[in-house]
Amino acid sequence: MTPQLQFMFSQAVQAFQAGHFAQAEQILNSLMRSTPGHFDITHLLAIVCASQDQHEKALTFYQKALQINPRHAQALSNQSASFNALGRNLEALEAIKKALAIDSQALQYWYNGGNILCDLGQSEQALAYYEKAIALDPQSYQAYNNYGKTLFDLERYEQALVAYDQALTIDPQFIDCLINKGATLNKLKHYESALAIYDQVLTLKPDYAEAWSNKGDTFFDLKRFDEALLQYDQAIMLKPDYAEAWFNRANTLNSLKNFDQALIEYDRAIEIKPEYAQAWSNRGNLLQDLKRYQEAIFSYEQALILQPDINWVAGALLHAKMKICDWSGVDENSEKLFSDISQAKKAAEPFSLSSLSDDGNLLKLCSEIFTSEKFPFNAALGKLPSYEKKKKIRIAYFSADFRTHPVASLTAELFSLHDRNYFEVIGFSVLRAPEDDAMYQRIKNSFDQFIDADLMSPQEIACLAREMEIDIAIDLGGHTASGPIAVMSYRAAPIQVNYLGYPGTMGIDYMDYIIADNTVIPLESRRYYTEKVVTLPNSYQVNDRNRVISDRQFTREELGLPKNSFVFCCFNNNFKILPATFDSWMRILNTVNDSVLWLFQDNPAVAKNLRKEAEKRGIDSNRLVFAERLSMPEHLARQRYADLFIDTLPYNAHTTTSDALWAGLPVLTLIGKSFAGRVAASLLSAIGLPELIATTLEEYENLAIELAINPRKLNEIKQKLANNRLTTPLFDTPLFTRNLEAAYLKMCELNQAGLEAEHIVLS
Repeated sequence: MTPQLQFMFSQAVQAFQAGHFAQAEQILNSLMRSTPGHFDITHLLAIVCASQDQHEKALTFYQKALQINPRHAQALSNQSASFNALGRNLEALEAIKKALAIDSQALQYWYNGGNILCDLGQSEQALAYYEKAIALDPQSYQAYNNYGKTLFDLERYEQALVAYDQALTIDPQFIDCLINKGATLNKLKHYESALAIYDQVLTLKPDYAEAWSNKGDTFFDLKRFDEALLQYDQAIMLKPDYAEAWFNRANTLNSLKNFDQALIEYDRAIEIKPEYAQAWSNRGNLLQDLKRYQEAIFSYEQALILQPDINWVAGALLHAKMKICDWSGVDENSEKLFSDISQAKKAAEPFSLSSLSDDGNLLKLCSEIFTSEKFPFNAALGKLPSYEKKKKIRIAYFSADFRTHPVASLTAELFSLHDRNYFEVIGFSVLRAPEDDAMYQRIKNSFDQFIDADLMSPQEIACLAREMEIDIAIDLGGHTASGPIAVMSYRAAPIQVNYLGYPGTMGIDYMDYIIADNTVIPLESRRYYTEKVVTLPNSYQVNDRNRVISDRQFTREELGLPKNSFVFCCFNNNFKILPATFDSWMRILNTVNDSVLWLFQDNPAVAKNLRKEAEKRGIDSNRLVFAERLSMPEHLARQRYADLFIDTLPYNAHTTTSDALWAGLPVLTLIGKSFAGRVAASLLSAIGLPELIATTLEEYENLAIELAINPRKLNEIKQKLANNRLTTPLFDTPLFTRNLEAAYLKMCELNQAGLEAEHIVLS
């Protein structure tokens, strides 16, 4: 360059360094016209464009500069940064690899390469790049921090903490690293330590909105919801367009049952950040809880468009569609779901899968994936101390369903029947029930002690259980909504039992036993359970003999039933009706003239969709009759107007089978392979009606048809049911209680002898 051009270049450099990018660009463009093939001018012009976020323009000049000097490592690194900024990560990686081939000792190149690999989701490879950067400069606290973030993404949380601590040893006031450490401590449920970190950050930087929001997350996990809201409010005051803080407020309001406001704030988060997939997902969950299924489906679909591999949403979407019997794409979506789970992807929660598949391996794997992600074992309370043998065994039932709920309707009598000479019986309610709920009051009064733990964190509940020296903790929820499994993850008691609420394995080794019988878990199926199997005689399911059947006399007209038609019915939840089951029912209706099918209607869309499906199969849609929700005594009473209950598969009628049998209505089932698909068979065996258990679809359909056209045979079965109702084991609650207590005694005997849990078979 001439002295004049050199002077102009120096002016461009000075303008760039002063942040006067437009001025620098003007000078450099002038220089380019007079000296078009000069590397330094072309390279600096690319850098100036990139500094103004004009990355497409910058790439044009980087390409020209590299044509002049293809082995300029810094130009390749800068080109990589612009590719990365535009989301062209593979090209960014290729450029940084070329830079490293020229200069493998440049820490920044390894560091940037690690960042690009993280963006590509190649976390293991990213670790190797960060390790190389750290080896080149052991004082690189940024590399340690990003190394820790990558370990966090790989769910290697303890190792992430080590990396963060190494960064903080170099720079104790490295705020981003402190925030990351706090988030990791929170993930590990070290809540008090996380709060201390966030307080440290806020001392250094009181206006740091992310720290306020993260602190709110910790209070949320501690169920200190009012305090959580205060933190989120502070974050939003500092940063009104902070989508994550609005999202976190919505989650908290949802937990406080302020659903309308929660929905408004999910919408606010999405308005600020339309690509916020997790906000769409949580919005879908809330709408599904509110039974606004069509809106939930739309939200889930949006989440999957934005992030196709977002955790649990594919299963939630399919479950929401099944709740309204929208079967569009169900076969292909189910197959994809099964494939994803078989590849250990976080595609579905166990409960939603259990209504779609009875593959034991798949169900077990799904539970293992879900529990290890959501409720891994937590050692925060330390090793469980040894308890001295007491005069009475302390058993505690943990549930979110001590209210008008199927679990409560089965267990209510059990709690009062336990032998107080040998057992002290405690109830932990992890979800508050309405005070005016009669079932809640009945159950509450059945326990020796009843703890309303709704506002306690899982850690606090587990700590209290330890202080009370609970010997056996029984989880009545499992993988159902608001189940107490989070409490069990802290090892609340020396013996932990999975019973009743979820028909399948919990998929984690801190649950010691599952209560079953020979039908629901035959010997050859034990391999599908992480728990040891307790095999009770008769049926695993407890029942309440005090269930009231209303004296109300209905007319067929007010129930919507034809006067003289044969009435098949199924009062199962609508999501249990798979297309294959419906196909079978329509074949039965087609054969049995003047018959109708009486179904439970959870929402108006169900009737519309099922009537459409019936017409598709050549059945007059008027032959489907829909029953709306009634009080339990009246629901039991109306079942007397049905002739035969026909069951679903792969998820049978459970409490619904007991209800029908209690009301005197025969239940025809098709036995499946999974726990959920074998419950009705268990109950029918225990009441002495094995002839109503079909083993093939053909047998199921033929028997339904035969009972409909042969009134004498059906009447014989109804009479047998009436005779057996109070003389067989199914509704013999005292007998069931004695058997369950025998199992509890055997568990304690093994534990007190210092032995591992083992399969227990009672005869």
